[in-house]
Amino acid sequence: MIETLFAQDALATPMAFGLALLIGVAFGLVLEQAGFGSSRRLAGIFYFRDMAVLKVMFSGLITAMLGIAYVTAFGWVSLDSIYLMPTVYRAQIVGGLVFGVGFALSGWCPGTAAAGLASGKLDALLCLVGAVIGSIIFNEVYPSVALLQADSGVQFVYANLGMSQPVFALLLTIVAVLAFWAVEYVEHRRKTGICCFNSPSLKGFGTALIVLAVGLYIATPNGVKATDEAAAGAEQGALATPMPVTSGLLAGIEAAGDHMEPEELADRLLAGDPDLLLADVRPAAEFNAFHIRGAQNVALTELETYLQPYRNRGLIVLYSNGMTHPAQARDYLFGRGFQNAYILTDGLTGFIERCLKPASLRPEPVPEDTAGQIARWRAYFLDGARPTIPSAEPVQLAGAALPGLVSTEWLDENRAHDAVRVIDLRPQPEYNTGHIPGALHLDIENLRGNVGGVGSMLLPARLIGECFSLMGVRPFDTFVLVSGDKVHDATLCGMALERVGHQRYGVLDGGFGKWAAEGRHTDAALPSVAPSDYPVDASADRFTVDYTEVLQRTQDRFAVIIDVRPAGYYAGTESGEARAGHIPGALNRPYVEDLAESDGYKQFKPTDVLAAEYQKLIPSQDSPVIVHCRTGHQASQTFFVLSHLLAYRNVLWYDGGWSEWAARPELPIEGQPGHAGSAGALP
Repeated sequence: MIETLFAQDALATPMAFGLALLIGVAFGLVLEQAGFGSSRRLAGIFYFRDMAVLKVMFSGLITAMLGIAYVTAFGWVSLDSIYLMPTVYRAQIVGGLVFGVGFALSGWCPGTAAAGLASGKLDALLCLVGAVIGSIIFNEVYPSVALLQADSGVQFVYANLGMSQPVFALLLTIVAVLAFWAVEYVEHRRKTGICCFNSPSLKGFGTALIVLAVGLYIATPNGVKATDEAAAGAEQGALATPMPVTSGLLAGIEAAGDHMEPEELADRLLAGDPDLLLADVRPAAEFNAFHIRGAQNVALTELETYLQPYRNRGLIVLYSNGMTHPAQARDYLFGRGFQNAYILTDGLTGFIERCLKPASLRPEPVPEDTAGQIARWRAYFLDGARPTIPSAEPVQLAGAALPGLVSTEWLDENRAHDAVRVIDLRPQPEYNTGHIPGALHLDIENLRGNVGGVGSMLLPARLIGECFSLMGVRPFDTFVLVSGDKVHDATLCGMALERVGHQRYGVLDGGFGKWAAEGRHTDAALPSVAPSDYPVDASADRFTVDYTEVLQRTQDRFAVIIDVRPAGYYAGTESGEARAGHIPGALNRPYVEDLAESDGYKQFKPTDVLAAEYQKLIPSQDSPVIVHCRTGHQASQTFFVLSHLLAYRNVLWYDGGWSEWAARPELPIEGQPGHAGSAGALP
């Protein structure tokens, strides 16, 4: 699949400008060579003296139509990645008439006038000057002609005629071939131009076009209805095809009510505006590299579903690196009834330039109060992170839904990719003896420490980011986490990744044991590492809770607390902590019940089996759930299962676990009556 610049939201990049310049120059040269640098020749069509204009227009139309139809039919280019102009019938009809009159009077259109000006034609210059004056007049009288711009969305002519795409293409091609013969006949009778009537070249050209049109029909025998394309595009998140836009949207755009300035957004976020939802519609890897603090990463394919609860409630602000995709998304949402969706002016690029660029680096002196505001914005939004907009696209590796499980087959096929980083979490001696080629070693205890007096807590995001920087990993990398006997080593590393905002990771199902049992390649070489500067999203962790929230949840009859320790520790018959028992109301499901062992290695049970077992404990996918163990280690596995294998949407993780809870005598417990360590339990 070819990714277009439009699909990549890269139309404002230097590369896009360079390509547009090259294409424009080439187009002008072709026009000049075809004789379109002469208004006399162009005007000849109105006197049936020179039909070159009609020939070129039909040639361009048929070439574009057949070309797009073929590349989309073969799957080389997705229709979603092409900007489709909305159909604005009244404006296009009136504009076409004005254009036609201007063409007849001057002999030029804007494109040919540019080619003529390059050849030194003064009348071409007058045409371009007139076009500029006309644009100014249009701008001034726009309110009086705005009604002409009643947008009908993207309308396909063949769909309106009830035809399939290949049938329409074939008929239009036949019309074009007949038109070629007709204009050649006119020129033959009038003895003007270069006569090709009844020539082998005309016959060959016409035959080739008919063959291509018939070939398209053979390639797509059932046809493709435009309505089907639109539905498929919407299902795939193709927001490039706008929904019908009403006069209300146009009025909002005219009043600048469709966007929010970076400064206003920064102030609202800094003030903690509870009615503001900021949606980052970029790919996850770019979001993880750097994003505006407080933003939610929402894929375009999931945008409407994700935003339904916020429809016409508060403010929704959409942003990407630029404004193309957010603008299309905003128009789509407006057509779906969202009256509260806005776009961020100039996107993330503008936000960084206008809000985060230091006052000392700005071209103009900044007032003292503005400099103070900039300093406050920088302190809040940067928090040590470096605002960079990735120039590379995230790597798309098919066959793995991340975060999730990764098979040994998938890893073997993709491990040589530069963006795939294997992290081996087994003990150092086992790693040194043999590991997956290129794997980096990480001791899981390097990610834990004493935090706030509680031991074995997952480290703060900043320290985790420094650890990853030393390992040379990057925000675009896809992590594959490899465990040994303890699957929860890999899932705890996954928690660390999520704490810094990295979602592109997978747990190797079966771990190193399955890899070795299948006889896959290993070595003992240490990979070369160049330290990186791993960016950290300090606000990414919204899943970790402390004992105060757990205590509050014990009074919530809708919340489910799952203790994943072995049954004896839950019951209070065994204990290695200050007190024995469990949190009041907690349910027990030992983490080992998620796993099955065969051939000497552990794998997760099939997803349908896990789903059936957890349905017995949790009422619905939206139920609030808190998982805990003794120190958060084993509970990370349950969090992974619920959040990433079973798609529960409201799962929280109590890192301090029973180790902290038992050591706080003011917290209530349930368990074995009179068991050592249960003294001091509150009723």
